[in-house]
Amino acid sequence: MATENKQEVQPEAETPVQDTQDTTQAPETQEAANPLQTELEAARKALADKEEQYLRLAAEYDNYRKRTMKEKEAIWADAKADTAGAFLGVYDNLERAMKQETADEAYKKGVEMTMKGLQDTLTALGIEQIPALGEIFDPNRHNAVMHVEDESAGENTVVEVFQTGFTLGEKVIRFAMVKVAN
Repeated sequence: MATENKQEVQPEAETPVQDTQDTTQAPETQEAANPLQTELEAARKALADKEEQYLRLAAEYDNYRKRTMKEKEAIWADAKADTAGAFLGVYDNLERAMKQETADEAYKKGVEMTMKGLQDTLTALGIEQIPALGEIFDPNRHNAVMHVEDESAGENTVVEVFQTGFTLGEKVIRFAMVKVAN
């Protein structure tokens, strides 16, 4: 009998895989990482620039919106003041008509009602009379056309109003024409 040479093949012993990574990369890996890293940094910088540009644009738009809103309000106030100024002549005529004596009570009542309607309209527009009679003279609100020596009135006190003045907020539409005691 022939004996066969049998060699037993033994499986190779597995060598344990070490879980250590090489911290130094091969040159071609470093070159591949650097362009990606550079591209990432460039993209981040571009994003930050665009974000800053967006924030600046948003702030500019907000400022524009606020500025145009103020301009619209100023134009509206000026238009109201100009329109009211055009009606102040009518106010003065009605005021003179109310001071005249008349025997016709219906006529007097009609003039009073017309004056009341005009005053209500002016008030609804935010236009107010400048208080003058008995007030201390204020050159920012009153126009002194006469001076009088009056011991009974205090110094720089308005003693007579010739023409009523009006304001719209802080803006003077027409100065009150007054007589001032020295």
